[in-house]
Amino acid sequence: MNKNSNSYIVIYATVMVVVVATLLAVAAMALKSRQNANVLNEKKDAILEALSASDRDYDAYVTAYAVDAEGARIDGVTGDEALQMLFDLKGAFGAGRYPVFEAEDGRIVLPVTGSGLWGPIWGYVALEQDMNTVAGAVFGHASETPGLGAEIATPKHQALYVGKTLFEGNDFVSVTLRKGGAKDPAHEVDAITGGTKTSDGVTAMLRASLGAYVPMLEAKRAAAAAAAATECETNNAENNE
Repeated sequence: MNKNSNSYIVIYATVMVVVVATLLAVAAMALKSRQNANVLNEKKDAILEALSASDRDYDAYVTAYAVDAEGARIDGVTGDEALQMLFDLKGAFGAGRYPVFEAEDGRIVLPVTGSGLWGPIWGYVALEQDMNTVAGAVFGHASETPGLGAEIATPKHQALYVGKTLFEGNDFVSVTLRKGGAKDPAHEVDAITGGTKTSDGVTAMLRASLGAYVPMLEAKRAAAAAAAATECETNNAENNE
């Protein structure tokens, strides 16, 4: 075959494309398990960071499970399966499966997912034992604008959520990012300057994702209140003896 002919060039180029594509596919498949393991470790690290427990061992410190739309724990869901839900959190939510990550001290971390200005945003919100007060928050994004919307992933912004509360009495109100500065110190944080769309996305993400956990949070709050009342009655009875 004439190596200078058009047909030879087309055949040669086609063969090279097929060979390179095959090699890339094989490499991707071979590395997929390692890539997934790395991503999973990043998710574990983010959960620990939300709890301000980065020095702890995830497997020893955190118990993962899932609850249904009524807030009841789903039997048979292992910790590994709950972690795997994080790879498609929207799909898990759509199927009525909500992963929960509970620290040994009783605090919990709830994953959140939503949309920013340019793409997906996500995060992990840790709650104190009262199932109301934010203990920490970690957020990430796919393509928000550097210096603007991307600020949601900075420690400075994430620190604003600590101490905020999700409930006003018995009503779920979530946490809102307010343009122009927070006016409600209990439930609002400052929106990102120049990042209004991303801020609105975070507000919507928190309200929708955390709102899905309200039945579980209400049940845990009621159980904690009942336990506290019982302890108070016990202490009063002991003091009266």
